[in-house]
Amino acid sequence: MDHHIGVIMNGVTGRMGTNQHLVRSILAIRRQGGVPAKNGDMIIPDPILVGRNEAKLARLAATHGVERYTTDLDAALGDDRATVYFDSATTEQRMHGVGKAIDAGKAVYCEKPTATTLADARALAEKARQAGVKNGVVQDKLWLSGLLKLRYLIETGFFGRILSVRGEFGYWVFDGFHQPTQRPSWNYRKEDGGGIMIDMFCHWRYVIDNLFGPIRRLSAIGTTHIPERVDEGGRPYACTADDAAYGTFELENGIVCQFNSSWAVRVRRDDLLTLQVDGTNGTAVAGLTQCVVQPDATTPKPVWNPDIESPIDYFEDWKPVPTRDPADNAFKAQWELFLRHVVDDEPFPWDLVEGAKGVQLAELGLQSWRERRWVDVETL
Repeated sequence: MDHHIGVIMNGVTGRMGTNQHLVRSILAIRRQGGVPAKNGDMIIPDPILVGRNEAKLARLAATHGVERYTTDLDAALGDDRATVYFDSATTEQRMHGVGKAIDAGKAVYCEKPTATTLADARALAEKARQAGVKNGVVQDKLWLSGLLKLRYLIETGFFGRILSVRGEFGYWVFDGFHQPTQRPSWNYRKEDGGGIMIDMFCHWRYVIDNLFGPIRRLSAIGTTHIPERVDEGGRPYACTADDAAYGTFELENGIVCQFNSSWAVRVRRDDLLTLQVDGTNGTAVAGLTQCVVQPDATTPKPVWNPDIESPIDYFEDWKPVPTRDPADNAFKAQWELFLRHVVDDEPFPWDLVEGAKGVQLAELGLQSWRERRWVDVETL
């Protein structure tokens, strides 16, 4: 038997909301026949698209065969058939939309950052706790194939003692003057909730916490490398938010993590995101889908001599971790877990408190940049 569950999807006319959450998650789940519940029923999500631009909503609904859409959030929240509210609107609007959904008694699932300040993120988590509504935050990178392989290596003891982690994320985002840009203009305006530190430090928080351990303290610096860009209407505008951030995180267990995040870097590495994990017994480099390893036994022995070309091919002595269990779309994988959480009360630890931890790290990163010093990370 099918168990239909209405899902209010607010802000899905944007790139991420359309591609990852609507098309590759909710509609993909519908195409596969739903998500199996404990009693054998299939959980079928029925999307209701919500946004401010009716023309965009109509085009999106028609393109993908979605029956219901509206610009009236209150009307959608008043629909008893809709038990889940999802928010992928801009960060500045998150507090308003998610707060209203909690007041309406909906289970809430949202993108990160969950707010622009730690105080607001904690208030939202507390509001959900007091209301007794189920809640979750998107932490998609935990289900990437490359990071799942990395987790396997950690759990099976491949590294020995982990020493350090080097994360490189980013790509060249065109400024719009000669090539169309690939990201929305609000990302580069601080007044609209933009900035790469508030965006990416939320990701690095859950990646570090879930794979490597709790963070003790951090040091960070941000910058605005590109001062002017062109918006969606073809108008030049001043960039007021950081487009690159460089952070060092010392963990409670002594591991040192360094993460570079930039929308002003050209890629010459294995992927748009790579994590290099060095341990006493071996090293791994994980990308979005692949992961390669170099154990101690096959590690070459370089000798510093800048006067001759290196006799070692540093890309040669690496072996790929096989894809034993092909991974599904990372967003879809977490959506399925959340739907089971709502229907069957299965555990879902990635809640609004975890979302607040990401905002905390971003806020502390901005503080470190502003004050030019190391900042301790307190337990939430």
